[in-house]
Amino acid sequence: MIFMSIPEPQVELARNLKNRHVQLIAIGGTIGTGLFLGAGKSIHLAGPAILLAYLITGIVCFILMRALGDLLLSNLQHRSFIDFINDYLGPTAGFIAGWTYWVCWIAIAMAEVTAIGLYVRFWLPNVPQWLPGTIILAILLTLNSITVLLFGETEFWFALIKIIAILALIIVGVFMMVGHVKTPVGHADLRNLISYGGFFPKGIRGFLLSFQMVVFSFVGIEMVGLTASETQNPTKVIPKAINQIPLRIILFYVGSLLVIMGIYPWNQVNPNESPFVTVFDSIGIKFAASLINFVVLTAAASACNSSLFSAGRMLFSLTLKSHQPHLQKLGHLSKNHVPKNALLFSGIVIAIAVLLNIFMPGEVFTLISSVATTCFIFIWGAIIIAHLRYRRTKTGQRSQFKLPAAPYSDYLVLIFLGFTFVILLLNRSTLIALLIAMIWLCLLAILSHLKSKRNHHLS
Repeated sequence: MIFMSIPEPQVELARNLKNRHVQLIAIGGTIGTGLFLGAGKSIHLAGPAILLAYLITGIVCFILMRALGDLLLSNLQHRSFIDFINDYLGPTAGFIAGWTYWVCWIAIAMAEVTAIGLYVRFWLPNVPQWLPGTIILAILLTLNSITVLLFGETEFWFALIKIIAILALIIVGVFMMVGHVKTPVGHADLRNLISYGGFFPKGIRGFLLSFQMVVFSFVGIEMVGLTASETQNPTKVIPKAINQIPLRIILFYVGSLLVIMGIYPWNQVNPNESPFVTVFDSIGIKFAASLINFVVLTAAASACNSSLFSAGRMLFSLTLKSHQPHLQKLGHLSKNHVPKNALLFSGIVIAIAVLLNIFMPGEVFTLISSVATTCFIFIWGAIIIAHLRYRRTKTGQRSQFKLPAAPYSDYLVLIFLGFTFVILLLNRSTLIALLIAMIWLCLLAILSHLKSKRNHHLS
């Protein structure tokens, strides 16, 4: 096995991520282009009730993260939560979850790198769409390959830009509502939330359908689970990052959307335009579009950075004990204790996909990213079921970071994921993505079975 031929220090990832890095990585995992660009569509779908959808999903994600934190702190030698899925649900579940998670992040990186090209063309319309994304990818790959500290620093500043943009929106919005500032569609006032059809203007159906987009907005929140093995003092830092998630959700998601709909009636928000642009433009900031374009550009670069980090760590973890010679190389660490080979391979796969964008329609990438986000529901479910199994062990019963109200809170998350699964069946585009995701999971299950049979014969 590969770990028998490598000195012990060589298979240990460096614990270079500091508290501030993990805190901002946790924030960056919950704030993306879905908020900056997709908020208009979410508001249009459910009206003010979207606030309740974000609040409910946020609570569920917090329970998920508490369960994940409980697992992570039970064994700091594990490199990712996939190791826990492997321990408590078996090697087949670990194999499926691991490779699915790697493909998920590759697909998301493909979509984000493609988006970077679109954002840059806002200023430079003649630049080929594939070029800016490829350049950004090369820069991020270089930084990630040197040391994990550079990834932490890059993600720290990317997340900070997003936070400043949201806080600026909230502060400006509060002043506008207090002063009842006149806007092109009326006056800024908190009563706008209920003055145009009530809190549920699209009825229960609109409210339920909005969960599809809301859940996808939280994809990546579990990424903190990949930082534990590279974090200084994880027993202190990880719980702190997880416990602050509810405050961040209320402030950044619920707070910003509350302000947007207080300034502009929900039915006046353009679903095809960023509501952030609308708000900043209404107070006379004429370069609002360029400002928000810069923010979403950094948000896309941040998502690409996180995707590269996650894909590299996951591929390293999956190939560390591989018996295949060509896969064993991906399980090596550089002299700086970074999975350089796994990062490079993941980066090449992403780059090939971006170059294919020259010849393939953008809809293909939209479908791929939809399949990836659908697969995250499976990943979240696997984490919760692994936590349920862990809680039945002696170690689980002595946990220092127990999930409140377990196992009932675990069951609550599973019920919510089942509910989201049903919601996906109601929309044609997500139904197609769901079916493809199910086919993918079945193929991995077959591959895992064949792999087990081959290993059995070899032994």
